[in-house]
Amino acid sequence: MSYQVLARKWRPQRFDDVLGQQAVTKTLRNALRSKRIAQAFVFAGPRGCGKTTCARILARALNCVTGPTAEPCGECEPCIEIAEGRDIDVLEIDAATHTGVDNVREVIIEGLAIAPVRDRYKVFIIDEVHMLSASSFNALLKSIEEPPPHVVFMMATTELHKIPDTVLSRAQVHEFRTISAKTVAERLRYIADQEHIQAPDEALMLLARAGEGSMRDSLSALDQVRAFSGDSITTEDVVTVLGLVGRDLVLDMLDAVVAEDAPAAFALTERAIERGYDLRLLCRELSRAMRDLLILSVDASRASDPDVVGDGDRDRLLALVDRWSREDLLRGFDLLTRAEQEIRGSDQPRYNMEMALLRLMHLRRLTPLSELLAGGAAVLRGQGAPASAPPLRTSAARPAPAAPRVAAPSPSPRDVVPPGPSRVPPAAPAAPAPVRADASPGNGAGARPAGDYRDALLSQLRSAKPTFYNLVVAQAFRIDADASGVTFAFQPNQKVPKHQCEDNRAWLQDVVEQIAGARLPLRIVFTDAPAATPPAPAEPRATPVSGERQQSALEHDTVRTLLDVFPVEKTTVQGE
Repeated sequence: MSYQVLARKWRPQRFDDVLGQQAVTKTLRNALRSKRIAQAFVFAGPRGCGKTTCARILARALNCVTGPTAEPCGECEPCIEIAEGRDIDVLEIDAATHTGVDNVREVIIEGLAIAPVRDRYKVFIIDEVHMLSASSFNALLKSIEEPPPHVVFMMATTELHKIPDTVLSRAQVHEFRTISAKTVAERLRYIADQEHIQAPDEALMLLARAGEGSMRDSLSALDQVRAFSGDSITTEDVVTVLGLVGRDLVLDMLDAVVAEDAPAAFALTERAIERGYDLRLLCRELSRAMRDLLILSVDASRASDPDVVGDGDRDRLLALVDRWSREDLLRGFDLLTRAEQEIRGSDQPRYNMEMALLRLMHLRRLTPLSELLAGGAAVLRGQGAPASAPPLRTSAARPAPAAPRVAAPSPSPRDVVPPGPSRVPPAAPAAPAPVRADASPGNGAGARPAGDYRDALLSQLRSAKPTFYNLVVAQAFRIDADASGVTFAFQPNQKVPKHQCEDNRAWLQDVVEQIAGARLPLRIVFTDAPAATPPAPAEPRATPVSGERQQSALEHDTVRTLLDVFPVEKTTVQGE
C-alpha cells in the first residue's frame, strides 16, 4: 500500500477527535441526539482547523446504520465509504472547480429530486464555497432554503465575508477557531508516540507554532522534517528544514538592545542573513518575544504556560522581564510590526532590520515630558519631587548610555529625550539644590548629622550629572554621609528613583571614593519613615521679582535644561 501522509492518516473520525472546536462539536452532537437537524450548515474558519472533517463526520452520523447518531460506529458500509470519500450519496464538491452556474445546476440542482441510492440522506459538501459566482449563489438560494427532506447541504469556507447574506440567513453558521499551540503540541506528541518518532517537546512546540493554529499544517511540517531526519527528530532539524528563527538569536538581539550594544545588534543581523533567515520572520519572532515578555510582566504565573514560555528559554525570558518596562514593550511591539511591513517592500531589508534595532534602543531612552516638567517645578519650589509624582517610565536595569545617540522617528508629543550631561552647562559654584535629606521645612525627616564631605559629594553629583541629580538624587528622602559610609534612603513609593540609583551604583561609588578619599560602603535602601504631607498650594500670585532673583532662577540647572529643550525668546519669572 502506498504511503499515506500523517494529515490524512490521523484525520479525526469522531467528534471527540476534533481538537479545539468544542462549541461546534457539542452543538452538532446535541442536534443529532434531539433529531433537530438543519437543512444547511456553513462551517467557517481558518485553514486546517477541521471544517471539512466535521462535515464528513456529520455525514457519517446522519447515514450510519445506527443513526442518526452522535456516535457513528465507523464499521458499517456508509461510515467506511464516507470516510474514504467514495459514497455515492455523499457528494464532495470543490467550488473552485465548479464555479459557474451551469456546473451548479448540473451537479447539484438537477440531482436534488433523486432519492438516495442507499443512505438515509443525500449530502452535498461544498468546499471553499466562497469561490462560487454570484449567479451560482442565486441559483442555490431556493434549494438551500427548501430542499427535499432527504437532502442536507454542508458548506465550508475560509472567507465567510464573501458569502452573500441571503445564503447565510438560510443556513446554520458555525465558526471554527484556530487551535492553540499547546493543544497542537499535545496531539503531535500522541501521534509521534504512535508512529514511533523520537522528538523532544521543544521540537514539537516549534512545529505547532509553525502551523499557526492549523493542525493539518503542523502534521505536514512533521512529515517534512521526518523525511529529512528519519524517526529521530531534533530541534535543530526542525529549525533547519522549516527555516525557523532560533529562539536564542531572538533573545540575543533583545539582550543587545537592553545593553544598547549597537555593534552586537549589527553582528546578530549579519548572522541571521548568513543563516538564510527571512528578516520578516525574524521581525515577527521579535514581536512575539515582546508579547511574551509583556504577558510575563502583567501575570508572572504565566511563566509555566508552554504557549508563552518554552522550557529552553524560560530562564532567559524571566531575566529579561525585569529589564523592560511595559511601555517600552508596547512601543517596541508597534515598532517591530511596522518594521515587518517596511521589510516586505524594501529592496534592502537588511538596512531596515538594523535601523529597527537602533530605533528600539533609542525608544528605551524616552522619558515623559510631564515627569521632566514636574521634577523641574518641584526643584524650583525647593521641595524636591512630590511623593505622589508618577514614577519615571524607564527600564528596570538600564545601564548608563554609552552608545552614541541614533536618530529615530519623531516621538509622541508627551515624550522627549532627556538631555545628557554634555547638553547641560556646568553647574555654577553654588550650594547644592535642596534635597529632602536636608532638615528643610516640610520634609518630615529627622536627618542624621552630615559628614564633612556630604556637601562636597552633592555638589560633585550635581555638576557631573545635573539631570540625574535633579530627577533621582533630589528625590531621596534622606542622604547620610559620614565615616561609616553613604546612605541614599528612598520612600517605598519611590521604586523607580531607587532602581535608577542602583543602576548607577558603580559611578556613585567612584564619586564617593574620590570625595571621601577612601572606599566607603554605599547603601541604597528604602526607609520606613512616613511620607511627609506636602503643604497645600497657595493661590498663584503674580508678584514683582527683583532682577537679581530672576537672573538666579534663569541660571538654575533645571530651568536651563528646560530652555534647552524648549527654547523661547522671552522668559518671565513670577514670585509666589
